[in-house]
Amino acid sequence: MTEPRRSLQSLSPQQTARLAARLGARLAPGDCLLLDGPIGAGKTHFARALIRSRMTVPEEVPSPTFTLVQTYHTSDAAIWHADLYRLAAPDEIEELGLTEAFETAICLVEWPDRLGTLAPDGALTVGFATDPHREDMRRIGFEWTAGRWADILEGIADD
Repeated sequence: MTEPRRSLQSLSPQQTARLAARLGARLAPGDCLLLDGPIGAGKTHFARALIRSRMTVPEEVPSPTFTLVQTYHTSDAAIWHADLYRLAAPDEIEELGLTEAFETAICLVEWPDRLGTLAPDGALTVGFATDPHREDMRRIGFEWTAGRWADILEGIADD
């Protein structure tokens, strides 16, 4: 993500979690977030907070690093959380059933570069960058092509 259309600064993990919860409340089946950034930038923390915010009964939200995909069922949508770091080729994504989930579930995809041409056209890319001088600070950028994301992201930042 080179030039995000919108960029926010998070000063703490708690602020990042609140941002994820506010965004999560606005998502619907068929929405896909491509979580981009280096290891340790906050992708999994953001995804966990978003997933937990949609649950009526809290449950553990493990990282899908080794399982590749974790699914969660909320009252109004299935949520797929995928970590594609260990995938070698985009054809492995088809085997996971992820391309079908893009149409029917809320999908959170870490390491979206592994999707190649399978990345959904209307996805929202959420880029995470760390600050070498402030351990808890994150720059979170949003980039999209589908116009509806501008409305979804309106007013999402902390006051």
